[in-house]
Amino acid sequence: MNFFQYRGSELCAEEVPLSRIADQVGTPCYVYSLATLRRHYRVFDDAFGAVPHLVCYSVKANSNLAVLRAFAREGSGFDIVSGGELHRVLAAGADPRKIVFSGIGKTRDEMAYALREGILQFNVESAAELDALDDAAREAGRKAPVALRVNPDVDPKTHPYISTGMKKSKFGIDIRRALEEYERARTLSHLEVVGVDCHIGSQLTDVAPFRDALSRVRGLVLDLRARGFDVRHLDFGGGLGITYDEETPPEPRDYAAALLGDGLDKLGVKLLLEPGRVIVGNAGILLTRVLYRKDTETKKFVIVDGAMNDLIRPALYGAYQEIEPVKRSGRAAAVVDVVGPVCESGDFLAKDRELPETLPGELLAVRSAGAYGFVMSSNYNSRPRAAEVLVDGAAYHVVRARETLDDLVRGETIPETLR
Repeated sequence: MNFFQYRGSELCAEEVPLSRIADQVGTPCYVYSLATLRRHYRVFDDAFGAVPHLVCYSVKANSNLAVLRAFAREGSGFDIVSGGELHRVLAAGADPRKIVFSGIGKTRDEMAYALREGILQFNVESAAELDALDDAAREAGRKAPVALRVNPDVDPKTHPYISTGMKKSKFGIDIRRALEEYERARTLSHLEVVGVDCHIGSQLTDVAPFRDALSRVRGLVLDLRARGFDVRHLDFGGGLGITYDEETPPEPRDYAAALLGDGLDKLGVKLLLEPGRVIVGNAGILLTRVLYRKDTETKKFVIVDGAMNDLIRPALYGAYQEIEPVKRSGRAAAVVDVVGPVCESGDFLAKDRELPETLPGELLAVRSAGAYGFVMSSNYNSRPRAAEVLVDGAAYHVVRARETLDDLVRGETIPETLR
């Protein structure tokens, strides 16, 4: 459930008409619903209430400070993949003892930063990273808490760009080599083995791959315990999908029931979970205004002010995102391409989409844009990045100002030889 609903003929975010935001803030802009963010977080968290657990929201899905602050106030932990994300969550009020650091390319500086802050766990993805983290911890005079991210070679049946749990993936350590690497980690004096980590992919709409991965990881936990390892955490990642079109992903309670029903509740570990998209995806929309219509012999185009630099998922993944008029007109529908101003044929938000006739100046809402929307945006074609707005009941707040033309050149210099 989300709080973007029509009131009469106008689409609203909670109690605020989207047309009011567009008129006062401008377009394109991202709009998030605080009530939806809170509800989705609580539903996910409550689903695992039967076992010791910590929800570590996946910051890469949406890293706006206000969004992070909302989750921190709910008691959330955070899953980060960079020093920049660590800086963001700390600025938002996160408890460092609830932060897990994932990602295959952590730098020494990032490791040192996380060690100074005293994070909960490093999810280590290679033998080389183990050595680097041991060195960083030695220099910092600390012990680094580690879990090895194991790759169980499970097909998550999702888009190949967001599939992370198969042996051809760059992520994780082959589960068949995991015991060997755990034994080596035990010999490194500035590491403390605290858990096991596994994440198989994103936008999964079936529990079967999760259960398959869990069966393999559970066996590894038992083997490690038999060898004397104190495995306290099982980080099972994220990946639960959302409805963009006709998908029917499991509800969080069904996802939890499937995992716990497979004996996870009897492992005696604290379960760490890294949901991202499932919490924020349908809590946000991209608001865009129609600039022109263009009809050719073979195509009808609706040209809008939002573009691939604002929302890249359709161009990058061929992803479907529902598009609706902000004000229902009752006009007849036509099949159109919704395209942006960027000078690329790949700049589209929808292709061959049936939409009611839309006129220049009218507004469209691109649904399910709360995850992997603004965070993946860019300044391609020297376009300022969009504003971000958070709606709270009958009020709204600009939580990121629209970039200006001066912002586009900030930090750049022309050398004296060219002046």
